[in-house]
Amino acid sequence: MIIRERQNDFVMIEQDNHAHISGQIITNWKDSLFLGQELKKSVEYATFKHDCGWQPVDKQPFWNDQKKSPYSFMDFPTLSKLVFYKYGIDLVENVDSYAALLCSRHYTQFLIHDTSQEGKKFVQQEESRQQRIIRSIPNFNKKLFEFHYGLLKLGDSLSLYICLNEPGISKENEHHFYKDGIPIPSSLNIFGQRNLQLQWINKETIIMHDFPLRAPTLIKLKQKVISKKDIVDNGLLECYQASPLQEMTIRLIPEENE
Repeated sequence: MIIRERQNDFVMIEQDNHAHISGQIITNWKDSLFLGQELKKSVEYATFKHDCGWQPVDKQPFWNDQKKSPYSFMDFPTLSKLVFYKYGIDLVENVDSYAALLCSRHYTQFLIHDTSQEGKKFVQQEESRQQRIIRSIPNFNKKLFEFHYGLLKLGDSLSLYICLNEPGISKENEHHFYKDGIPIPSSLNIFGQRNLQLQWINKETIIMHDFPLRAPTLIKLKQKVISKKDIVDNGLLECYQASPLQEMTIRLIPEENE
């Protein structure tokens, strides 16, 4: 779950809905900036589905007693997250092994410095999965794979920028993750810079200074807004399940279209 806290409520975005935004972005990526067109569908599938393991748990969110807020993806207990990670990668592999390879790489990067026995075991198991999938792919191209993983990573970051920031927020008040822009993975040597710069110009529009998409793109953001008072009165689970799903439309446009 992605959480934005306001004075009187929480904005809650399910991880799978966030991933769908990532997929919308990468689906609209310029063909001239996409290497390995024969694998494009697999890359798109990985991006759309990279958080599908969170679907069951996000339908019934958990309350963090210590922080007095719903658990988010950033503070959810690691041992539980490992179960969802593996479950999601398994689901993706049942459909597309190259997409699963990308998702597996994505999650092992989160735990590369984890010192727990469970974290180490997860990384070892996923590295074994990755080697198994690589052996099954004729003429596997590691450099091309790193490029595709960079696209997944950048799509994920672009979606998090949309989800973690209040629409229309000023540049100086953006989430601290992105005050200097969005880091561009080193494997995407198509921008000539380290960070992708973007900002909200109103509540429905984001401008991107180096626009990698085919055309101005409409993004559908699904979220729920839960009153803090209602949570106190009725509990998080009941409030979340009874709350209507809101859908926002956000435009991504190049700077010159401002």
